[in-house]
Amino acid sequence: MPLFAKTPVEKMTEPYPRRWWALLVLCLSLLIVVMANTSLIVAAPDMTKDLGLSSSDLQWVIDGYTVPYAALMLVLGAIGDKYSRRGALVLGLLIFVGGSVTGGLVDETSLVITARAIMGVGAAVVMPATLSLLVAIFPRAERAKAITAWSATSGLAIAAGPLAAGWLLESHAWGSTFLMNVPIAVLGVIGALVLVPPSKAEGMGRIDYVGGLLSIVSVGSLVYATIEGPHFGWGVGPITAAVVAGVGLLAFVAWELKHPNPMLNVRKFTERPFSSSMLAVLFFFFGTFGSIYYSTQFLQFVLGYDALETGIRLLPLAGAVFVGAAVTGKLAPKLGVKLVVGTGMVIGTAGVFLLTRIETGSTYTDFLPPLLLLGFAIGLSLAPATDTIMGSFPEDELGVGGGANDTALELGCALGIAILGSLLATSYKDKLTDMVGGHLPAAAMDTAKDSVGGGIAVAEQVAKNPQGGAEQAQTLLGAVHESFAHAIAHTSLIGGIIMAAGTLIVIAVLPGRKHTTKRGEEEAAQTAEAQTQTVGA
Repeated sequence: MPLFAKTPVEKMTEPYPRRWWALLVLCLSLLIVVMANTSLIVAAPDMTKDLGLSSSDLQWVIDGYTVPYAALMLVLGAIGDKYSRRGALVLGLLIFVGGSVTGGLVDETSLVITARAIMGVGAAVVMPATLSLLVAIFPRAERAKAITAWSATSGLAIAAGPLAAGWLLESHAWGSTFLMNVPIAVLGVIGALVLVPPSKAEGMGRIDYVGGLLSIVSVGSLVYATIEGPHFGWGVGPITAAVVAGVGLLAFVAWELKHPNPMLNVRKFTERPFSSSMLAVLFFFFGTFGSIYYSTQFLQFVLGYDALETGIRLLPLAGAVFVGAAVTGKLAPKLGVKLVVGTGMVIGTAGVFLLTRIETGSTYTDFLPPLLLLGFAIGLSLAPATDTIMGSFPEDELGVGGGANDTALELGCALGIAILGSLLATSYKDKLTDMVGGHLPAAAMDTAKDSVGGGIAVAEQVAKNPQGGAEQAQTLLGAVHESFAHAIAHTSLIGGIIMAAGTLIVIAVLPGRKHTTKRGEEEAAQTAEAQTQTVGA
């Protein structure tokens, strides 16, 4: 067997023999893409202190990655389909390395945001390529199992990012959380060349670049408005972006409906399995990322855990993902997509609602059940939903299918952090104002209301001030903690209601029996025929 994988998947007469090793490379590539988002959750306090980040700066350090990531996946998935899926994976990893190195070495806010945007572009190439290669390499009979491993990797990355970043921050500066991506990405490039076979769509027509541009404008503007508006006010910029997103979406749908070879066949959204599975992916990551976003802040700022201790305490979520993935591998083929995905969404919604019990005296044990439920729900339901989405696309549109699935995933993350984060900030600010408004100078009060970290910093300054003292500082610190606990409970109530509404929609729309696409039926028949011939021989 040659050292490098050279034979294209399309020319293979039987399943690729090293496909499970190839899956390891794909999952490794996916791991760092998701970790790049979650690692900053615990690195944010160090970055804020070192770079002097404002609330707006920190938001864009985090979301500078999200905007290009979400906006470009559909187009870059189609380009990978046409020219080379493996080539797209390798190129994306190299772009990701460039952004990671830049982010790890610079010390200016604008350059860090730029580095994060470069990483986002690389991620937008990598993520749909991993899913399209997976579907191309694995025969239908094994595909659900492979997608389950892919989905479980997403859950692992949610916990692995904070854990790895926390371990590095014990003895290194925040730049190390960028640089840790480099060796993993280089290993991914080597693994892709050695273990992942070339693949591209056969007979694919010209790429619909107009539709691609409209999708970039629509999704990019929507994500920008979602991030900027709730956090910093609905000024001219966010309102304009929201209008552009709406007009762009209408133009995209109109263009795709009349185009003979559309970027995305929007008529697929009339197919109940596809549309409901897309909604399920979006709502899962809306609730999960939003909840983890503020739960980790409570662990760090209120309970006083450092970055590594916080990462360790997220590990049960990863473990629950793997348990859910193991369960769905056995149950989904027997019970069908609707029951498994619907059950997972109910469990995830319950996890978000459990966070409404958080109060000032809450400890880590109060966060453990919600984390376990959210992790189990992702493991149980993400793989069947993703398998259904990918099964809706023909072989020459696998990159587009991966881009559609991943856009829903990333849009859910962005909406969860932006909407729930905004609700959290508003609730915290209002509660703190009610408790200590008028007892602090205006400048100090503004700082304290900006974030829980700002409130703790003001309390520390009050303790050092002769006119304040330890007693006043402790009173302020207690108010900050109580306000933040109240904000988590209030935000979780709203988030749980949104999740519950999404769950009802998904359950209502999903077909009542196991859905198999026409392409899936053909592949399953071919697999059965091949197995029969093998036995007969």
